[in-house]
Amino acid sequence: MAGSTGIPEPDWRDPKRYLWLLGLIIPAFPFIAWGLVAATGLGLFWWTGIVLLYVIFPVIDQLIGKDADNPPESALAWLEEDRYYRWCTYLYLPLQYAGLVLGCWLLTRGDLSLADRIGLTITLGGVAGIAINTAHELGHKKEQLERWLSKVALAQTLYGHFFIEHNRGHHVRVATPEDPASARLGESFWRFLPRTVYGSLRSAWGLEKRRMERRGKSPWSLRNDVLNAWAMSLVLFGALVAAFGVEVLPYLLAQAVFGFSLLEVINYTEHYGLLRARTASGRYERCAPRHSWNSNNVASNVFLYHLQRHSDHHANPVRRYQALRHFDEAPELPTGYAGMIVLAYFPPLWRRVMDHRVRAHYDGDLSRANVHPGKHARYGVTA
Repeated sequence: MAGSTGIPEPDWRDPKRYLWLLGLIIPAFPFIAWGLVAATGLGLFWWTGIVLLYVIFPVIDQLIGKDADNPPESALAWLEEDRYYRWCTYLYLPLQYAGLVLGCWLLTRGDLSLADRIGLTITLGGVAGIAINTAHELGHKKEQLERWLSKVALAQTLYGHFFIEHNRGHHVRVATPEDPASARLGESFWRFLPRTVYGSLRSAWGLEKRRMERRGKSPWSLRNDVLNAWAMSLVLFGALVAAFGVEVLPYLLAQAVFGFSLLEVINYTEHYGLLRARTASGRYERCAPRHSWNSNNVASNVFLYHLQRHSDHHANPVRRYQALRHFDEAPELPTGYAGMIVLAYFPPLWRRVMDHRVRAHYDGDLSRANVHPGKHARYGVTA
């Protein structure tokens, strides 16, 4: 039977269909924290976001395990057009901003201690950071509404330039030394963070400046998608300061920094040490599944809209999350992103877990890897 799109409905059913709604637990973090504090009187629950992200979710990933099953080819077109899946992402945004308003009220009117306010700020930042992933899903789509919603989701973190840099920068240069969002073998997250933040901002501005110049326009215009995305953040922050007072501003800035740092630690895990080879023409080879680290851990995939099926995403950027597939040839992370981001904060532990996996991926030949400048001798590679 054909649905409203005219595409025949397949016999296959998505076993994760209603699990995708669990992603809405994340923007509910501030409400969960508030409810737990009210029920118990314990201020430690203002730290709910960090406990869930860094402790509970990694454990759930391990307990639930992995799922490498793919939807059949015959079901892909139906999955792409089923609007239910779009609403699973759209609903993140009203919850995200309702939680932010609640958080601002609690920070300024809630009689919280400094420790409580810091905990709540990090909880808000966790929501904002995962909202960048929601923006990532929406920003790749062709529909104007979804692209606009992507910028709305990014406003909380002051990271509107991600909309430009990710789509037109990262997807072109992924797994090359020129990509600020591709981590290099031997590069710690703490070295990667300033490089990717500055490099991505600079790249986004350059991309939009050139686009505007090709159209004979000044880049200093709200037609510049970097500037109009940043303008959304200024309007948002200005409205919140007007409503709650200037004392809320330091907490807004802190949650934004935590939020975009959470995005960047996920970026760090996705292409660590992986390199696209150059062809005889001198250009980089086409991006393939072997150029992204994947994970089939069910819990993280549900919470992050299949972001961990990253190889298929790079092969098919406009493909919707519910239709992304697993590839056997893609290198596999030892656990989901929830656990990997914890490892990334501790460079010796990260190297112990990941460096030998990069070596194995390249059959022991690390001259084929993306090695951080100055680290070649450590890996026995000629610079």
